[in-house]
Amino acid sequence: MNAASHVEYDIGDFQRDVIERSRTVPVVADFWAEWCGPCRVLGPTLERLAGKAGGAWILAKVDTEQFPQVAASYGIRSIPSVKLFVDGKAVSEFSGAIPEPMIVEWLRKSLPSRHAGSIDAARAMLRDLRFAEAAELLRPVLADEPQNSDAIALMAKALFFSDADGALALADAVHDGVENHELAESIRILYGLKKDLTAGSLPDGLQKETFIRACRNLMDGRFDDALGQLIEVIRNDRYYHDDAARKAGIAVFKFLGEDHPVTVARRRDFNRAVFS
Repeated sequence: MNAASHVEYDIGDFQRDVIERSRTVPVVADFWAEWCGPCRVLGPTLERLAGKAGGAWILAKVDTEQFPQVAASYGIRSIPSVKLFVDGKAVSEFSGAIPEPMIVEWLRKSLPSRHAGSIDAARAMLRDLRFAEAAELLRPVLADEPQNSDAIALMAKALFFSDADGALALADAVHDGVENHELAESIRILYGLKKDLTAGSLPDGLQKETFIRACRNLMDGRFDDALGQLIEVIRNDRYYHDDAARKAGIAVFKFLGEDHPVTVARRRDFNRAVFS
């Protein structure tokens, strides 16, 4: 590797140039050495990508011969090894001279969104069931980052009561992350209940009318009332409509979030009904 090609990315002090710098901008640390053949393959690719990043992240070349204690402290056993530092911590990594498309995909998944503040604000609005306000906040985020799985999932939640079909399409596009997957799955379940209710296709049973009331309350956003009725169905006719009340209740908890006041208030009675 030509020293002149990477000198602008070389570091003099790891604490200052990686740890502290990462508190203001994500830092991709490339652990390498001059004698390492694969490092000479990977290095120019990272440098080229850093040059095209427009300041969204910066590259720091960490020569393991000059910083052996740093390499040891981060468990570097083979090189090249690449770690992403955000807010002073290593949050993602890969090893080896992987192809450029794989690096680009790793960066896409690993880098924090430039819209993290808006996403967090939208999440807080949705916790308070302020769906329209959250949707307005998320639209420019998705326009700029259409693959942002957090924004996609939250927009699906924001749109459910005003555009259920649009919400379902967004939910079906969510693949990354357990939290996002669970929220998307809750929207798919609630969408199915909405379709059953609209079509009048719910089967007969002892708890049919109670279940219908629960579904209507769900579609009107009256979650506490709906959960009370779902618990009643579980207690009296547990397997009505293929255990639909239990599935719906879990979907509501995932839709609202485990820390939502309605979830907290109803979780214990729901679990007792399910496991009694």
